[in-house]
Amino acid sequence: MEIGSKLKNARNDHGMTQEQVAELLGVSRQTISNWENNKSYPDIISVIKMSDIYSVSLDHLLKEEKSMNQTYQEYLEESTNTVKAKKDLSKIVLVSTYFLVWALTLIASLCSHMVLPGDYAQTIPFVIRYFLLPVFLFTVSMVIGKNDYFGKLKWLTIIIAAITFFTIPSNRELIVSDGYLKVYFYLSAYEYVIGGIVIAAVGLAAGVLLRHLAAKKHHN
Repeated sequence: MEIGSKLKNARNDHGMTQEQVAELLGVSRQTISNWENNKSYPDIISVIKMSDIYSVSLDHLLKEEKSMNQTYQEYLEESTNTVKAKKDLSKIVLVSTYFLVWALTLIASLCSHMVLPGDYAQTIPFVIRYFLLPVFLFTVSMVIGKNDYFGKLKWLTIIIAAITFFTIPSNRELIVSDGYLKVYFYLSAYEYVIGGIVIAAVGLAAGVLLRHLAAKKHHN
């Protein structure tokens, strides 16, 4: 069992709410929630205080979570570093994936007519530009908001969206071709950038809302 589950069980067994524990420790209720859901780890002082509050031993909270040769301080530092490393890796993968899709969109917009025949040279860039990139932008923005990646800097995602969307050529794309009938869909560079900004903002807001709802659910 992970330390977060042990902390939550100990609190419930003692009949206390997260707010009550947070007040006694001088931290926020969200901090208690993060500890209990293994999103972060408490420092050794907080663990000692919780063992007193819950009337349980340190061994009860931390046994089987450390080797016999580790001190509690060493274990908690190691666990915190592991969580931080995983979170940093998630950020790198997330951001890299978005820029990979953006690069694919840019290449398809500029070079598809050189390698793809007929209507494919226009319809494939259309799908990538107006579906794949926006969907990835919304997904990435929502994940950033939900996990509070980069803290307050997460709102810079909107600026990054504007820049990346601005770099995509705004040529007309053929979406229907039937004999003599040809229908074109077109957004100007300005309209496309505005679309990217709106998508990023909505994604971030949705992620933040999901984070608050999850925190409320864990509290209840």
